[in-house]
Amino acid sequence: MSVRPESASTDGWIRRFAASAAATEAELTALDQQVGDGDFGTNLLAGLDATLRRLDQGTAPGAAGPLEAAAAAFLDEVGGTSGPLFGLLFQEMAVAVAAAGDALDIAALASGAGNGLAAIQRVGEASVGDKTLVDALAPAVMALGSFPPAADPAGALARAADAAWEGVGSTTRLTARRGRASYVGDRAAGVPDPGAVGIGLLFSAAAGTVSSLEPLLRGPVPDDVPVERSA
Repeated sequence: MSVRPESASTDGWIRRFAASAAATEAELTALDQQVGDGDFGTNLLAGLDATLRRLDQGTAPGAAGPLEAAAAAFLDEVGGTSGPLFGLLFQEMAVAVAAAGDALDIAALASGAGNGLAAIQRVGEASVGDKTLVDALAPAVMALGSFPPAADPAGALARAADAAWEGVGSTTRLTARRGRASYVGDRAAGVPDPGAVGIGLLFSAAAGTVSSLEPLLRGPVPDDVPVERSA
């Protein structure tokens, strides 16, 4: 399968995310067994496996294609609570990336992630402090939004990843007010929210793929840019 250069960067991002989720599935499941119904790791990996199948079959041209594939996979093929939420995030990022086209920059990515956050909050009605994935996504969006459009992508994505993980850390100190963890009371104390950990992995994957995302965020990708295909 040939890969268009402008889609390869987001393809690499999702493949790295999938690899990190596969490597940590046991830990994610263990976390969710303490604060939820124990299926978060399985559902996240199921969504990413479905996404990888769609990527291998080919996606629509452009950087939005792999994100659209991820959105469809999570929305159409993953049950539970977290699957559709990740689907909404990918869907909104795909819309922003498609709208930006060759003008894609950190501001456009921040807009897409911000719209994804808003969609997730409309559906789940969670706010920062409720011990959900919003506690990691909101600071990551804020970090991206704090950079000017022409900011260095490596620095901006690294800061977004750091902010997401700081949000993950904050969930260990919170009492759950939304999601499955809200049913287990004090048993969730000291345990990070698994959905927030998933968001941390997503932004770490973006930062780790920055060598191929950076040219994309700076403008059209020249033919000789090396393409990262997997983690």
